[in-house]
Amino acid sequence: MSTLALKDVKHAVFDAYGTLFDVHSAAAQHQKKLGDKAQAVSALWRTKQLEYTWLRSLMQRYVNFAQVTRDALDYALESHGIADESLRQDLLNAYQQLSCYPEVPETLQKLKQQGLGTAILSNGTFEMLEAGVRNSGLKELLDGVFSVETIRIFKPDPQVYQLAVDQLGCDPQEILFFSSNAWDVSGSATFGFQAVWVNRFGQAPERLPGNPVLEIKSLDAVLKYFSAD
Repeated sequence: MSTLALKDVKHAVFDAYGTLFDVHSAAAQHQKKLGDKAQAVSALWRTKQLEYTWLRSLMQRYVNFAQVTRDALDYALESHGIADESLRQDLLNAYQQLSCYPEVPETLQKLKQQGLGTAILSNGTFEMLEAGVRNSGLKELLDGVFSVETIRIFKPDPQVYQLAVDQLGCDPQEILFFSSNAWDVSGSATFGFQAVWVNRFGQAPERLPGNPVLEIKSLDAVLKYFSAD
């Protein structure tokens, strides 16, 4: 674990999917139709979504995150023997209306009250992110939304983290970066961010370079470090 240096922090930057937005809330909206396959479909959808971003980056065959999300869903549905175009479309529509985790709005508000800039840095398209922000009522709590669409490569390529540095005009260590994805924490910490792992589900740490400055179970747990000053 690295050491948190709050005196250096100027911006709180957040991964979107899994960190602010609950990626499994799409399948949960249609649990009746999915039946006892709902959890497995949702888990495989997410796994393939991430795998396709990494593999496409390595192959230098970028398509945007909306296409990756569709491809991953198609794989998950076919793998579970589900051929229902109406349900497929319902799930894709639901992904545009993901629920944010309950502690997110208040946490963003309190970080802004501490004088920090707030922004999203995500694989998501601008359209997807704007829909998620609007649906969760976060627009007034964010100063910026940065998408890899700008550079056409996915996390954890260092160019993605450099995008936030360039957009915010700051040094990497001035960014406190939050992600629930351990691989994203690794990538951002290796780049030079002060990375916070929001380990919502008690996962084991990855065997990768780059250490978080904090590991917390929910986003609001970071607030005690600010109130301690």
